[in-house]
This record gives sequence, structure tokens and C-alpha cells, in this order.
Amino acid sequence: MSGIRIRDFQVDDLDGVLHLWEQAHPAEPVYALGEVIASCQKDHAMIAVDGEQVVGAAVGRAAHAQGWIVFFGVLPLYAERNDGLGARLLSALERRMAPLGLGKLSALLPATDQHLDDYLSASFTLKQDLHYVERTVPVRRETLAVLQELGGRMPAPGLWDRVGGMTREKELLELRLVTPLSHPEVAARHGVVAPRAAMLFGPPGTGKTTFARAVASRLGWPFVEVFPSRLAGDPRGLAGGLRETFARIEELEHAVVFIDEVEEIASRRGGEPPSATQGVTNELLKLIPEFREQEGRLLMCATNFIRALDPAFLRHGRFDYVIPIGLPDAAARAAIWRGHFPPAAGDIDLDALVDATDGFTPADIEYAARRAAQASLERALPAERDGATADASPDPTPSDPDGPTTGDYLAAIRATRRTVADDVAADFLADIDTLARL
Repeated sequence: MSGIRIRDFQVDDLDGVLHLWEQAHPAEPVYALGEVIASCQKDHAMIAVDGEQVVGAAVGRAAHAQGWIVFFGVLPLYAERNDGLGARLLSALERRMAPLGLGKLSALLPATDQHLDDYLSASFTLKQDLHYVERTVPVRRETLAVLQELGGRMPAPGLWDRVGGMTREKELLELRLVTPLSHPEVAARHGVVAPRAAMLFGPPGTGKTTFARAVASRLGWPFVEVFPSRLAGDPRGLAGGLRETFARIEELEHAVVFIDEVEEIASRRGGEPPSATQGVTNELLKLIPEFREQEGRLLMCATNFIRALDPAFLRHGRFDYVIPIGLPDAAARAAIWRGHFPPAAGDIDLDALVDATDGFTPADIEYAARRAAQASLERALPAERDGATADASPDPTPSDPDGPTTGDYLAAIRATRRTVADDVAADFLADIDTLARL
């Protein structure tokens, strides 16, 4: 022990700390190597050396009045001596951080960590019945500015679960897109190649954009929506603006990229003279193969008019899946209706609402629900026929606690014009047979 001394970290110790990490860190460390190196250089680190060899290290950082040990390790040969080196290192780190006025010095230990006795010898207390949870932040600080410039954002967690009904569509997206991308190792063992691009098609108002956001939320990836109309004013032209946007997206570690109403920039080419968007279509057809070469990204496009797309756009090798998003069935409509009932709603005949909204889109149901809620609110306000005036009652308050009734909802349904006509719905079913790729 006489040859071992403990001192502050020096830059020349970095290789020794790397060797120590390889030899002494647990199989599943709480802090990554990059964080440990950063704390050695910027926070607080004590090093044990035997001659010139680094044989132990204790690294800590402060967060307000609490200190955290981000790495502690002793080479196995020296740890086996059981001569108190580990406890000395921890005590030296505590003294080094004492001027910070810390109230606590804590450590998170994986179950496989071999240094618990060293902590106990240094007067640390083992806390029982604690659980360690973590969530990886998908957008690092260095790429946050790029995401903001692209107009992207992180979708709210849990958005997937808030999509009412549409069970078949959700199961399909989960199996085809989410699972291979979130568990690539498992997918690879079964010979499944993670998808890079998917097309959603169906009548307007069926929730294609919502599903794209929900997939991003389910993956925990940033969501970047590309608006061709906004790129039209780019000095490089629409095609140039599109290429520059995809080039910036390459700077993100992960991303779900979404283009809605993609038929506007990928319509059928041909004609004399060529259409004004033909150059943009050509550019997009070039960009998709380049995009597919990048891991950790998913391109999702949506169209209301899949027949208008250029045939080359849907060819194998560009889109892995062409997925129909249709009108909600009875079970889906029931789930969507339940999501729109307010707490004050009484005994609602859900079956009657489901039957009355056959052929409605989720957006149609949402509109009818809002209309019924407004009718209920207006009925609850004091009526002028009872003698109340605006001056006498400048701030009328609701007097009806029951909320919307079945009658309110049925009346709102009758007043709602369906988004999808019967012929459009029939064309969609035909398109599933001829164009869907699941």
C-alpha cells in the first residue's frame, strides 16, 4: 500500500482512466464513458496511482446541493487486496468536493457492481426499496438548433395511446414500423430489415397525420414535417429547398420525416409541356434512395389521392409499405366517441351514436362532439326569456350540470356533413386491392 498515492486527476491520466473503465466498470453502467471523461475534465476526479500506473479512480459531479459519483473503480488486482483503497478514494473525493457545500454525496449502483463494500466502508448508507428509472433524451443539445430550424419538435409522450380506436391500423403500424425500428437487434435475428419509408393513403380526415405523429411519439424520435408550400419561396427553387431540407435532416441522430399531401410534389409526370412540378418530382425520387441509406430515420408520406402519384414513386425500393388508413369501424367509432365525452356527460346511448356515424371520419366525429358540447353549454346559460338581461347578469354561469345528452349528440350528427362521400369510400376500397403493400 505504501507505493499507492491518491491525487487529483491530470490530463495525462486519461489513458489510465480508459483502461480502468474497461477493466472495472459494471456490465451496465449508469453513466456512459463520455460522461465520465467529461466529468474528469470539468468536474471532480481523484486518481489512485501505483508508481505511474492508474489503479483506481473516483469521479463526481455536483447538482445544486447534492453530489453524484459518476464513476468509481479499482483495478481487480488491487481490489482483491481488500486493503481499504476503495474507501480511501471515496473519502478523498468527498474532501475534494467539500468546498461546494454539498448536503449529500450519492451513487447509483447497478446490481452487478462489485464495490458496495467500499461504499459502506466509507460510511455510505445503503438505501432499500429504491428504484432507478431513466429515459434517453432523443435530441441532444448540439442538434436541438437544427431541429428548431427545421420546424421540428418532439411529439408528446403517450400520443400513441391517445389515438382512439383504429385498432387494426395501430397494430399494423406497430408491427411493420415501430417494432423493427425500436428493436433492430431482435428484428435482425429474424431477418427483418428495419423500414426506411412508408406511405399512408386514404380519404381526407382519417387521421394520417395523427398516425405519423403517433409513430414518432411511440419511437421517441423527433417529428419533422416538410411543407412543400413553404419551400416554394426558397431562392434555390422548390427542388433546391427540398434537397437542402433533407441535407439538414441528416444532422439529426433520429427523425420521423413527414410529407402530407405528397401528391402535390409527386404527381404523375408527362404531358406537353411538362408540368411545373415535374422537376420537384424528379428531385424527390432521387432523395428517397439517399434517405434510405441512413439509419435511425423514417420517411412517412401521406396522400388523399394515391392514384395521382407517379408510378415510380410507389415502386419497390422506395417505400417499404403502402398502408391504407380508412374510415373507423364500429369499435373504433365507439372508442373515438368515448374520448370526446366530458366528465359532466350523463347516460349516453353510445350504440346509437356509433350507428348514426357510420361513414364518419375521426374528424367528423370530433366536429359533431364539439357541436353537441356547445349546444349543451348554451342551454345551460340563464335564458333571457326569464327576464335576465346582459346588464343584470354580465357573467352568466351554467346552471345545468348534466352536460350533453344523447339528443344533443344525435342532433349534432344530423347537422354534420360527412367528409367522405360514398364514391370516394368505394374508390379507397378498390385502391387497397390494387395499391396497398402491407
